[in-house]
Amino acid sequence: MIRFLVRRLALLLLGLLVASLVIFLVLRVLPGDVAHVIGGTNATPEQVARIRTALGLDHSLPSQYLHWLGGLLRLDLGESLLTDQAVGAALADRNSVTVPLTILSFVIAALIASTLGVYSGLRHDRPAGVVISFVSQALAAVPALWLGLLLIIVLGNGVGLLGVLPSNGFPDDGWSSPLAALRSLLLPALTIGLIEGVVLLRFVRSAVLEALGQDYVRAAAARGLTRTQALLRHGLPNVGLSLLSISALQIAALVTGAVVVESLFNLPGVGRMLVGDVGSRDLTAVQGEVLFLTGIVLVIGTLVDVAHRLVDPRQKVEAA
Repeated sequence: MIRFLVRRLALLLLGLLVASLVIFLVLRVLPGDVAHVIGGTNATPEQVARIRTALGLDHSLPSQYLHWLGGLLRLDLGESLLTDQAVGAALADRNSVTVPLTILSFVIAALIASTLGVYSGLRHDRPAGVVISFVSQALAAVPALWLGLLLIIVLGNGVGLLGVLPSNGFPDDGWSSPLAALRSLLLPALTIGLIEGVVLLRFVRSAVLEALGQDYVRAAAARGLTRTQALLRHGLPNVGLSLLSISALQIAALVTGAVVVESLFNLPGVGRMLVGDVGSRDLTAVQGEVLFLTGIVLVIGTLVDVAHRLVDPRQKVEAA
């Protein structure tokens, strides 16, 4: 097990190294120059050149990358070229919105998938199961931006038909007023949770149908258990590993999906921060933010592999 953990940690670090190089190079290919943004439209070429020198942008690309990589090894994501604020500190502040939004979205998605997914699987040959399957496929194709606008029209305060939930911004005092902060995240979380929930629902439904066809579930039903009892006691535990992998991928999708939703609902989270920094060509901030999001996805994948190794006896036998 120790060798497996060391190998997975090495692969994680290698993935982060490759990701950092790709992110750095891709951002340098994009058009635009932050020195012109800082200098303004009236800046002379000499002023722009002085700004580039002050920011270290006149150094070679390998030199700039190694300087950034050295900071990463010290867990330093660098400083914003526009505000001189530490990128790590800014991310920590913005995560007070993004992390609760992601958790709330996943709770909504999990509730939708676990209840309607199991129900539609058990009733796959009934009208209710067919309707749930059709609606989930249709909703999975809906863009988050469009669904968010629809929810604002229906539920948003001041502009919605029902007007029961805030649809713009986050309390200035943050989580000092927990109820107000939570209410401001409900509509965005519902937007993300509905889309990711119906995607996960389809996997749960397929897992239920697969489990119902297994001999051990049929044998349990023959011993007197109802089909639902046989599924819950014997079927779902055996397909749980595949659902664990899919759920982990959906968590990664929740994090990246917050980029669009935070901008739509004017939330001061990581997604909105990333959009703003891309628009202003703040390369240091953008590369730190993208690497942070990439790191979350890689860490989730590593944790899922470790969880599989711990709970799946077949992998232990293969390793032995």
